[in-house]
Amino acid sequence: MNYSFFVAKRLAFSSQQSFSRFIIRLSTGATAVGVAAMIITLCFVNGFQQKVSDKIYSFWGHIRVQHFEPDKSMVAEEIAITNDDSIKMQLLTNPSVSKVQAFATISAVIEKNKNIEGILLKGIEADYDSSKLNPYLTAGRWLHFNDSLYSKEIIISQPLADLLFIQLNDTVQLYFVGQADNSRTYRKLRVVGLYKTGIEEYDKLFVIGDLKLIQRINNWNQDQIGGYELFLKDYKNADTVNARLSDGLPTQWMSRTVASIYPNIFDWLNIQDVNRNVIFIIMAIVAIINLITCLLILILERTRMIGLLNALGANHKNIMKIFLYYGAAIAGAGVTIGFILGIGICLLQQSTGFIQLDELSYSVSTAPVKIIWWQIGAVCASTLVICYLILIIPALIIRKINPITAIQFR
Repeated sequence: MNYSFFVAKRLAFSSQQSFSRFIIRLSTGATAVGVAAMIITLCFVNGFQQKVSDKIYSFWGHIRVQHFEPDKSMVAEEIAITNDDSIKMQLLTNPSVSKVQAFATISAVIEKNKNIEGILLKGIEADYDSSKLNPYLTAGRWLHFNDSLYSKEIIISQPLADLLFIQLNDTVQLYFVGQADNSRTYRKLRVVGLYKTGIEEYDKLFVIGDLKLIQRINNWNQDQIGGYELFLKDYKNADTVNARLSDGLPTQWMSRTVASIYPNIFDWLNIQDVNRNVIFIIMAIVAIINLITCLLILILERTRMIGLLNALGANHKNIMKIFLYYGAAIAGAGVTIGFILGIGICLLQQSTGFIQLDELSYSVSTAPVKIIWWQIGAVCASTLVICYLILIIPALIIRKINPITAIQFR
């Protein structure tokens, strides 16, 4: 048997009470807290970024294709383009694209009992995939497209309904002003559903209705739309797919990723990576300092043992191994406890949602959690490796210990 490992095991599992025993427990606890904090931070940041980005992508897709308008916001009324089946099929032939859906938007004023508010009506077609937005319906149902002219139903946000005192199945009036001739018209529509994404930019602005209504208001033909929403199989490929699509579109068309249309939201999400990295660095420093301090105390407490082992012929390398094994055992125990504690809190949050957030500030009411196991494994493994390498520094002190002085050490 490796005597360095044997001695380290006897020291680690010794029941003798000493000051170092308290230090070992403190160091193990500090390492466990650090690992648990890193795991919780990682899972919460992953969950938060995915939850908020999913809300945006569910509403607009990952890429938008529409008429080229260099000096105009992408989230506004569009210049009409032709709903060309050949181009739509071309978009769908891209292996990264899972779905292509037509849309259009138009500015309007919604009125109920003389209470008014400016909105953007987003028009969709009957084949629109409602599964992505259904999770955000707080009351009512999805639109029905039974009318031959256009559906006289709309879905509005819960905050807008609260602001204008609108109830389900209420009839409201939408007023439209023509851009070309300033003509004014209105339509009476019935509210059949209420939604809430938690993103203020959406909830205070958008109303969902029939694309045919916008075509009628704008005097468009039946094959004219505002643009296409593209849903990708993997949103991480959005920039690459967008660059490829741009080359194959008609000259007057353009495509942009939704992340570039809403840079303020996605920049805010990316800042969470910085916060995560700062916490990682702080926790790693705390764990390293604790382990170095712990090993120094262990070496000082076992100075006589080191001297005796030297006198009996043990070389410095094997004596260093004793304390490296000892320190690795402490680090391993801390990482294991931290893993159990961190994953336990994350699973508890997933099942109960006991950590609540201010939805107005964070766009989510409950702290979301996403556990990516390979990342958790990487955190635990890297912590063990870093701690073990750092432990070599205090272990080098053993080379400076004189056996005769050590044996006389009290």
